[in-house]
Amino acid sequence: MPIKKAAKKAATKKSATKAPAKKAATKVAAKSVAKSPARKTPVSKTAVRKTAAGKTTARKAAARAEAIDLPEDDEPAPAGGTSLVIVESPAKAKTIGKYLGRGYTVKATVGHVRDLPAKKLGIDIDHGFAPEYVTIEGKEDILTDLKKVAKGAREIFIATDPDREGEAIGWHVEQYFTQPKRHAVSAPIRRVMFHEITKDAVHKSMAKPMDIDNKKVEAQQARRVLDRLVGYKASPVLWKTVKKGLSAGRVQTVALRLIVEREREIRAFTPVEYWSIAADLQKGQQPFTAKLHQLDGKKPEIGNGTEAERIIADLAGRKEFVVTEVKRRERRKNPAAPFTTSTLQQEAAKKLGFGSKRTMRLAQDLYEGIDVGIDGATGLITYMRTDSTRVSEDAANSARESLRAQFGDDFLAPAPQLYPSGKANAQDAHEGVRPTDPSRRPEQVQKFLTADQFKLYQLIWQRFMASQMAPAVFDTTTVDFNIPIKVADAERNYLFRATGSVVKFQGFLALYREAREEGDAKALEDEQALPVLEVDERVPVKAITPTQHFTEPPPRFSEASLVKELERAGIGRPSTYASIISVLVERRYVSLEQRRFFPTSLGETVEKVMVKKFPDVFNVGFTAQMEEELDKIAEGEIDWVRALGDFWTPFQRTLNDNDLDALIGEAYDLSALETERCPDCGGKLVAKGGFFGPFVACENHPKACKYTRPIKGEKKPAELTNYMCQECGAPMVIRHGRSGDFLGCSKFPKCRGTRSMPTGVKCPKDGGEIAERRSKKRGKAFYGCENYPNCDFVVWDKPVAETCPECGYVGAEAKSNKTRGSFRKCLKCSNEWDVAAPDEAAEVAEVA
Repeated sequence: MPIKKAAKKAATKKSATKAPAKKAATKVAAKSVAKSPARKTPVSKTAVRKTAAGKTTARKAAARAEAIDLPEDDEPAPAGGTSLVIVESPAKAKTIGKYLGRGYTVKATVGHVRDLPAKKLGIDIDHGFAPEYVTIEGKEDILTDLKKVAKGAREIFIATDPDREGEAIGWHVEQYFTQPKRHAVSAPIRRVMFHEITKDAVHKSMAKPMDIDNKKVEAQQARRVLDRLVGYKASPVLWKTVKKGLSAGRVQTVALRLIVEREREIRAFTPVEYWSIAADLQKGQQPFTAKLHQLDGKKPEIGNGTEAERIIADLAGRKEFVVTEVKRRERRKNPAAPFTTSTLQQEAAKKLGFGSKRTMRLAQDLYEGIDVGIDGATGLITYMRTDSTRVSEDAANSARESLRAQFGDDFLAPAPQLYPSGKANAQDAHEGVRPTDPSRRPEQVQKFLTADQFKLYQLIWQRFMASQMAPAVFDTTTVDFNIPIKVADAERNYLFRATGSVVKFQGFLALYREAREEGDAKALEDEQALPVLEVDERVPVKAITPTQHFTEPPPRFSEASLVKELERAGIGRPSTYASIISVLVERRYVSLEQRRFFPTSLGETVEKVMVKKFPDVFNVGFTAQMEEELDKIAEGEIDWVRALGDFWTPFQRTLNDNDLDALIGEAYDLSALETERCPDCGGKLVAKGGFFGPFVACENHPKACKYTRPIKGEKKPAELTNYMCQECGAPMVIRHGRSGDFLGCSKFPKCRGTRSMPTGVKCPKDGGEIAERRSKKRGKAFYGCENYPNCDFVVWDKPVAETCPECGYVGAEAKSNKTRGSFRKCLKCSNEWDVAAPDEAAEVAEVA
């Protein structure tokens, strides 16, 4: 039946159903009129006009209703109004609305709607840490609209994200609907959770509504109150001792401490020289390497080049190594479990180069729904904030069917792999992060996704599908060459060992391989391949080479390794990792260079002051313990007020200004003050803390002497340069700002023209000056042409005025890496050439 005819038929049937009700209503009205006192009521012309207008409007509405084209699978709205479903995001609302049909109105809160006030503490500490919630600025209209729709709804379903934060958003909406009671919404309010946004999953969840979990709400409220108490009470210490405007966070400061302490380890590390000896061997056409494994039955400790040369001398003239032992065994490597939030962020950082914030934003898009053509908007992955690896049996079986069709039965695991979570604190209500439909291959949806969305979906799909595949099987071989050498009156035994592995059966490796970065162990599949060797076989020696090494400090944290460390230490939870990292970068406490975190001088100062002032709060053990207590609150094991009380009592004792002098001394070098005297009265100069930051004052300040100056010394006068202001043409001066030096107009404040500090290197595209700039999102330094946006030339490494030996252009990137050391790359022709390291250059200069 055509859609329009079906709609008309439905409308006719509906109006016929309503006709008896209309007649009954008319009879009741007639009776009420009959019972009322008989009196003449004058009818005004205005009333007549309103009635006529109302009839006209009703006729137009009826005509419009008849003309509506309804989708064939849509049902008419039930009597008594529609059901209201509330979610966080408009994208999620659109996807869910499509599945539920006309009987439901789906609205979005667009994130949080209520929070603690922005400009005051907002917590009544003396009355059970009662929070004072206010509507977030800009959310008034959203709440008003939601309540207006709710008052006409038959029932209300709160379908915010299935975690503590989503539970808290739902609770705030419920409180707004039910308080005060005289304006309360009458419709029943229920809670539904969508762990994946597909048609079947949404309908199943809607059929099993529940109440809002107040324990989860209390856990989230306890976290919010705890963070507000620490931030509001600890930050003023930074203002008085470092500078105004800084802030301290309960979890972020501990993460900063990890980065700073790692940097201190690196600085304090003393490299130790050692040498290794390797033999290059070859059987037939297959070369391989054997390393000196033992010297007289012990691990070789070769401390310098002299010892290495002695070993080479002992082995001189060896043309062949004789095989003395061969060990072969079969090893199996199982696939990794599906992603948790933490492992997803780690792998996306290592394999795709995505930051945690970027990964979670893309995952949110994939979860909330993407229009994939015939199927319309649908969620492509399950909920992405989880620390569980669990997989439903249905999802595992669906994946196995797809894998069977693609690879065959040999590549399947013997049985569905469900990966039950073994972690005590895992949010096992969620599954691991997986595709909602394993049969939806990445290439099938690629044209509907952005490049980044496709990369992340492919990563999630491959990891999950590989988790249901058979283990990879390796043949590993260890070959020993024991070489006795007679030296003078003694005999020395040199044991060389070659290890290798060959993939016997690919298993899951046919689909997915985990990424590796500096500091990770070598994978089995990355081992060298060895030829088939037997005992007593003689293998030709091509060369025996000594190699100098130096022990290395632990590597700086990358985003992947920092997330891994936060998870290992129990700091934060899946939903907080991305925000922890982004806050540290945005506050300029750390910088991200070559995908590694470096603490800034400001970050190191903040860490020193905070740890000295609050040693029991900003440490890993206490932070992990608080996370465990928040988990217990969510499980109903402890009361949230009691947990906060246990924290507040000892914390409050540290909130004093008794040690400001010592803290300022941690932040700044005050040794020069010992010899300085007040220029006004000759008194001793001391450091003092104030609301606008630390400063130096006379010891007689403020009663007998008024002398003060900035803690860093008198302000440096602006330096005049040859650069002209692009706004007014006046000379520019070097000024000093929060992010470093910059050029400012000498006529400031009349002219506010500014420019980044030039590097002295010209742009190879248009000859403009190349200057340092910083990305808005992450504060990362890069170098670009001053004529942007007309010129889009950018480089990440600092340009230096050095001449390219290939094309003669003056300008190159100063690059370096662990393997090659320092080198240069021409900005114009991309030619690369090596340069001497600073210490080598100094030695050359001395010789000259």
